[in-house]
Amino acid sequence: MAKLFTPLTIKSVTFRNRIVVSPMCEYSSVDGFANEWHLVHLGSRAVGGAGLVITEATAVSPEGRISPDDLGIWKNAQLDKLKTIVSFIHNQGAVAGIQLAHAGRKASCASPWKGGKQIAKENGGWTTVAPSAIPFYEADEAPAALSAEGIKKVVEDFKAAAQRSLSAGFKLIEIHAAHGYLIHEFLSPLSNQRTDEYGGSFDNRIRILLEVTTAIQAVWPKELPLLVRISATDWVPGGWNETAASKLAGILKDKGVDLIDCSSGGLSAAQKIPIGPGYQVPFAEKIKKETGILTGAVGLITGAEQAESIIQNDQADLIIIARELLRDPYFPLHAAKQLGAEIAWPVQYARAKN
Repeated sequence: MAKLFTPLTIKSVTFRNRIVVSPMCEYSSVDGFANEWHLVHLGSRAVGGAGLVITEATAVSPEGRISPDDLGIWKNAQLDKLKTIVSFIHNQGAVAGIQLAHAGRKASCASPWKGGKQIAKENGGWTTVAPSAIPFYEADEAPAALSAEGIKKVVEDFKAAAQRSLSAGFKLIEIHAAHGYLIHEFLSPLSNQRTDEYGGSFDNRIRILLEVTTAIQAVWPKELPLLVRISATDWVPGGWNETAASKLAGILKDKGVDLIDCSSGGLSAAQKIPIGPGYQVPFAEKIKKETGILTGAVGLITGAEQAESIIQNDQADLIIIARELLRDPYFPLHAAKQLGAEIAWPVQYARAKN
């Protein structure tokens, strides 16, 4: 059996294989509600054999959306369709996970096919928030620096979203602390220029993430996995870097986090990323070896042998795939055949297996 297709158990949850559907924004919601698009998008990848299916960045508050078209979980009315989606994913043998997110200063933007630019208030946009009043692009309206009360609200919003996630039936939560969104904005000295207890030193800059983690753990069952996605580096001199990322991962492990999803970038328009196949895998390997925490590798992982090699070489514990699963929802089934692994196909599709 190829190691890519061996099960992995984290706490009480067993994933049938090491392939994960990465959170990918679909920009297809109205008022944060999931709909038929999300059912088909997420459900088809569960049918396609993935071990874990994670929703797109799901906003914990309306102002935390990247765009007006983002998925949300800030009110109970949004749960009904999510329950249907979760049930379908679980019925296919996959695990349903949710990524909880707040976009910070990168909120209030149009969906990519609508231009992707910041939306003015008169056109339906809203005032964004951040650790400091520094915009992502110089031409953007500056975000409002969060007050102490504002930070407390963010933490409570994550906690309430975690409680709703449990009610919807999700078996895994991932905290989004990457890609230049709110929590990452606190982590990086490039975007966090506060002088209070949430700014300055490393310990101060990670404070909000630790508070969010603790708040979620107060309502999230101890037997269910809790993941954190981080950007391991800003790819900008003087920014968040691999050393800080590894140090943070060790602290999160001690706090009871189960796995670090190792991405990078997204904080600064000045980033220079040397993109290539598997370019972020070394981050997952470094954090795994230095801290002992489980890691997930993501970033231009597109082939079965490539994914298998990462697991075989103990560089990561999960393979988190985005674009290749957009191109091919059945990548796990195809990868298993290529690697000579025997895995179950949906009975409805079994006639096409050989």
